[in-house]
Amino acid sequence: MFHVKQSEKTSANESFGMDTPLARELADLSARRRALEAAKVEFTGDTRVLTVSNQKGGVGKTTSAVNIASALAGLGAKVLVIDLDPQGNASTALGVPHSAETPSVYDVLIDEFPLAEIVQPSPEDPNLFCAPSTIHLAGAEIELVAQVAREHRLRRALEDYLVDNAMDFVIIDCPPSLGLLTINAFTAASEVFIPIQCEYYALEGLSQLLGSIQMIQKHLNPALHLSTILLTMFDGRTRLAQQVAEEVRTHFPDQVLETVIPRSVRVSEAPSFGQTVIAYDGQSAGAIAYREAAVEIASRIATQSKEK
Repeated sequence: MFHVKQSEKTSANESFGMDTPLARELADLSARRRALEAAKVEFTGDTRVLTVSNQKGGVGKTTSAVNIASALAGLGAKVLVIDLDPQGNASTALGVPHSAETPSVYDVLIDEFPLAEIVQPSPEDPNLFCAPSTIHLAGAEIELVAQVAREHRLRRALEDYLVDNAMDFVIIDCPPSLGLLTINAFTAASEVFIPIQCEYYALEGLSQLLGSIQMIQKHLNPALHLSTILLTMFDGRTRLAQQVAEEVRTHFPDQVLETVIPRSVRVSEAPSFGQTVIAYDGQSAGAIAYREAAVEIASRIATQSKEK
């Protein structure tokens, strides 16, 4: 009978490959979780109004809006999400009812309802609120054409709301187009937050959006500026994703967050349960990335310089 002598230099655990990509990823996630637990963010009491926009669809716009909002609420900020997309996906993700009979942003824009009458608390967090969208909003683009001060209706409603309802952040989720709904969002906000998918066509959409922002700055809202770019659906295994990320960082070094959002099954699953990934699986890689992005956004001082 032969006996194989195990090398004294190799332990049983090492023989199973503890230094593997999976093990390194788990160790990295654990370290990031600990860093998030230690992170402390202070809020000044001033309200930052961000419009989350990208004319290209499928870039993680609504997903980023609701997850950043939930993560900010988890840090102690009072956050209002205004759902301006007729599909109502942000309302769904935040667990807020938005049937056709529900008072919504449509009533604010068309019938001049006070915003306070439609805002609902999200069951996810006592600091998180939502002004829901309904299917009626799909017709608002046409109806707004005949309205007085049609580009400023959301801004006026929001200013009135904030007089009696202090918020640290207002996050406006826009439809993937440049119609009157998106123009209302740009007019109401001071900051533009752009999620960018790490693929080639995303860069073309970005150039178009920057042109739209410049037009709004010139004619409607001089205070509007691009403050935040978030890279989404990042796959570090592909050279293309890395090249897109490098190019965006080169052109916008001050606006691009250090955090990137990876492709994640958990992030995709969460909306089907009427939740953000923060509530659905707060320890997953996608949730950790959004929580890190929220810390970055909250820690940044919103500059008033305009993007040239």
